[in-house]
Amino acid sequence: MLNVAMISKWHVHAGGYARFVQNQPDAQVTCVWDEDPARGQAWADELGVPFEADYDALLSRGDVDAVLIDTPTNMHKEVMVKAAKAKKHIFTEKCMCLTVADCDEVIKAVEEAGVTFTISFPQRTRGRNLFIKQCIDDGTLGDVTLLRVRDSHDGATAGWLPDYWYDPETTGGGAMMDLGAHPMYLSRWMLGKPVRIMSMFNARTGHAVEDNSVCAIEFENKAIAVAETGLVSGMNPQTMEVYGTKGVIICEGEKLRLRTKDIARFVEGGWAEVKLPEDQPLPLRQFIDSALYGKPVNFGLKEGRELTELMENAYIADREHREVRF
Repeated sequence: MLNVAMISKWHVHAGGYARFVQNQPDAQVTCVWDEDPARGQAWADELGVPFEADYDALLSRGDVDAVLIDTPTNMHKEVMVKAAKAKKHIFTEKCMCLTVADCDEVIKAVEEAGVTFTISFPQRTRGRNLFIKQCIDDGTLGDVTLLRVRDSHDGATAGWLPDYWYDPETTGGGAMMDLGAHPMYLSRWMLGKPVRIMSMFNARTGHAVEDNSVCAIEFENKAIAVAETGLVSGMNPQTMEVYGTKGVIICEGEKLRLRTKDIARFVEGGWAEVKLPEDQPLPLRQFIDSALYGKPVNFGLKEGRELTELMENAYIADREHREVRF
């Protein structure tokens, strides 16, 4: 049984994670800590577990094997380094940290402690994205020239995100730092090592962080990714477009169409609708399997650092109105 401490209810996904853990046969929530004690106590009461006001005391408890981090992003380094030094396994919401330098401190602590570290990259478990990655890797599309990934919702215009979501000090950014993490880590996973990035962000709703944003990234293989996100357009399906020298994939939601030179010879109209592979287990389930049973970590320290590297440079590019090289 993996005993999990919930570390803050700040993130909007925290409640869902706690419910997920409670529904597993081999994991349980044993206690709660929160930088806001009143919120933490209320949540602990809701979950039926103790609230621990002192984070160091929580890490010394015998009924804590792992911590699930949902604090403000600017607190990630401190709480994760302490957890690693206390020999606790770590699951964290994205982004790993606000800077690569902070990531490197976490990496050092985790590697020295020998604990499991997993970051939540749920889009990498989806069948449609596994299929796209396979088509890129096996040459079905030839050489990829352009990848476009869009993920957006209307959290800012509809007002369902909490006010603190727009605090630049605690969040480190707005739409791109939050929802834009999905297009960012998918682009990095699918296309390899980035060499330069440009950004354009704005705030349509007048908040202190951006709610509408685009990044263009060039990779070593000369492919270009366009990562789009926003908190001001809720009617958009999640969209992926992949263009290569031998084929194209267009995906809206769960509907994926593939066209290659070979398919065009045999399929009327040239487009094939594809039966997608099954989704893999969600990152939190994979974390439990890694911590308890030693299964491989698919989204770990390296992947977390790579996302932060993209984000850190994306915000520099927007802030300084220039191209940033890696």
